[in-house]
Amino acid sequence: MTRVVKVGGNRADDAGWIREVSAGIAASRVPTVLVHGGGKDVTELQRALGIEPEWREGLRVTTPRVLEVVRMVLSGSVNKRWVAALLDAGADAVGISGEDGGLLRGRPLLGGALGCTGEVTEVRTALLDAWLAQGLYPVVSPVTRGPDGGGLNVNADDAAASVAAAMGAAELLFVSDVPGVKAGGAWTEMLDGDAAEALLRSGEAAGGMRPKLRAALRARAAGVGRVRIGDVAMLTDDGAGTRIETIQEAAHAGC
Repeated sequence: MTRVVKVGGNRADDAGWIREVSAGIAASRVPTVLVHGGGKDVTELQRALGIEPEWREGLRVTTPRVLEVVRMVLSGSVNKRWVAALLDAGADAVGISGEDGGLLRGRPLLGGALGCTGEVTEVRTALLDAWLAQGLYPVVSPVTRGPDGGGLNVNADDAAASVAAAMGAAELLFVSDVPGVKAGGAWTEMLDGDAAEALLRSGEAAGGMRPKLRAALRARAAGVGRVRIGDVAMLTDDGAGTRIETIQEAAHAGC
């Protein structure tokens, strides 16, 4: 069984939380590809360099100068932070960006209207499979190789969904600091596609939960075996988090 774990959220720069997640991955002993974000760190460095961040439709506008910041942060400091934590936890981790070896290939979003912000169109799964076969835990920065050979800033939730779908992963986990998805003001164990779309339309799913839900729905539609959104408990507890199911699966739940 291969699992893809995407990590992010409000505590993504918290050393204690990173150690907790890494310990959970190592303890589970499941072959795992970890995909990380790092938006808070990118924003902090942008502002330190005098570049005020700009967003459209919830996505960071990525000029060539901002792309260099994204590379430094995601493919540099954040990637190595996760590699070090996994190694400390006993997981033999190796860090890579989507640009390295053409691991992730993509294209600009909206015809380039957001600059170097893009989406993944192809995953070189043979690289990931080879590392997993050697007992390694690939740690992937979502910076992606564009059609012109330049880099693209890809949302980490979307990158993780693309990796999981391309690999035919048994499971995709979106791990952050919340225990699941809220519906009607309460944490829910399961959402089907219609219920998830309703949360998106109503605005109840807000902030970082929106790209997670959309990426989760895409992953399920692409055939990923199981998709959950929640906290670190999901790494060792099959019942933790909110399961994202198809309409048919939801109708037969418990039968």
